[in-house]
Amino acid sequence: MDDNLKKGLAYLFIISIFISTLAGAAAGLLTAQIWPAGSGPFAFGPRAGQDDENRLNETDRLVRRISEESDIVTTVEKASPAVVSIIVTKDLPILERYYSDPFGDGDFFQRFFGDNFGDFFSFGQPQYRQKGTEKREVGGGTGFLVSADGYIITNKHVVSDENAEYTVLLNDESKHNAQVLARDPVNDLAFLKIEGENFSYLEFGDSANLKVGQSVIAIGNALGEFRNTVSVGVISGLSRSIMAGGAGRGAEEISGAIQTDASINPGNSGGPLLNIAGQVIGINTAMAAGAENIGFAIPSNDIKKVYDNVKKNGRIVRPWLGVRYVMIDEEIKKANNLTFDYGALVVRGENRTDLAVIPGSPADKAGLTENDIILEINGQKLDSEHPLTKQIAGFGPGEEISAKVFQKGKEKTIKIILEEMPK
Repeated sequence: MDDNLKKGLAYLFIISIFISTLAGAAAGLLTAQIWPAGSGPFAFGPRAGQDDENRLNETDRLVRRISEESDIVTTVEKASPAVVSIIVTKDLPILERYYSDPFGDGDFFQRFFGDNFGDFFSFGQPQYRQKGTEKREVGGGTGFLVSADGYIITNKHVVSDENAEYTVLLNDESKHNAQVLARDPVNDLAFLKIEGENFSYLEFGDSANLKVGQSVIAIGNALGEFRNTVSVGVISGLSRSIMAGGAGRGAEEISGAIQTDASINPGNSGGPLLNIAGQVIGINTAMAAGAENIGFAIPSNDIKKVYDNVKKNGRIVRPWLGVRYVMIDEEIKKANNLTFDYGALVVRGENRTDLAVIPGSPADKAGLTENDIILEINGQKLDSEHPLTKQIAGFGPGEEISAKVFQKGKEKTIKIILEEMPK
C-alpha cells in the first residue's frame, strides 16, 4: 500500500470518530429532553426531584420540631407561676445528752464542773432528755393553683400528717400559710387553700380524649430540692391500675391512671401533668419502683370532680357501699374455682377484724354477704376497666343503685341506697 493511500485511510478514520462523537452528543441532549434524569426505560438512579423532595421533607421536619419545642417553652413559661412547692414543718423535741452519775452524787460533780460535767469525764452511761421543741422542715412536695383565690391541689401523701404545718412557696419566692381543706379517702388527692387573690392558676383539660403517644409535660419540685423541674415525654398508656404507697401511708389502689415516660421523681408528687396547650390532664402521683421512665398520674376529670365537690361542700362527700372486695380476673377465677372471670368478689381483709361487709353499711342493709360476687352496677359489667370503686364514685350519697349479684349459686338483682362515706 502506498503512502498516499495510508494517509487517506487515516484521515477517514479520524473524520469518522469526530462525526460519531457529534452524533452521540446530539443523541444525549435529545434523550435528556425526552427522559429527564432518573427516568426513562433504563433509569436505575434516583427519580427526578427526589433530592429536592428529601430536602423539603427534612426542612418540614425541622420546622415541626422547632415549632413543638417553642410550644413547650411557651407552655412552661405560662404554667410555672402556678406550680408551687409545699413545705412540711413540725414541732420536734430538742434532745440533749447527759451522763448518769455512777457514784450517785451528781450534785457534788455539778457544783465543781457544772451541768455538762459528763462531757469532761465520760463515765457512766450517756442518756438523753428533752429540752424544749423546735420547728423543723420534715418533708415537701409539689402542688398547683387551680383558682385565682388560692385553691391548691396536691397528693394526699404530701400532706398526710394532720399534726404538721404546711407552707406554700410560690414561684416569686413569697410564702403563704396553707390550710388543708380535705384529704380524699379514695384517691391520692388533697386540697389546700391560701389567702390572697389574683394568683396565677392552671385550667383543667379533658382527660377522656387523651391518646397514647401524645406529648406531655411534667413540672414539679424534684427531690424536694430542685423547684419547677421540667420533664417532657409522651403518654405511654391509659386506664392503668396501680397500687400507690409511700412512707407513712398504706397502699391504695388507683384505677384509670395515666402512664407516662416523662420523669416523675420523688418530690414531683402533686405536680401537674400538662398537655402542650398548658392544660392539666393529670396529677403526678407515683412511679414504678425499679423501673425507668414509668410514672403515673391521676386523670384530670377525676380530679375536677372531687375539686368541684370540695368547692361546693367545703369537704369531700363520697358515696359509700361498705364492702371489701377484689376484682376477679382469669387467674383469680382459676385459683378459686369461681364461676365468673369478672366482677367484684366480696372478701375479708388480712386481719380478723377486717370484715367483708361492714356492719350497718348500705351493703349490709341490702343483704350482701361474704363471697358474693357483684357482677354489674346499673347494667355496667364490672371488670378491670370498670372496677367497683370507680362505678360507685359516679353516684352520690342517698342515690339508689341496682346491683346484679351472684349469691349462693344464683344470680339476682338487689337495690342499694348509698350513704356518705364516714370520716
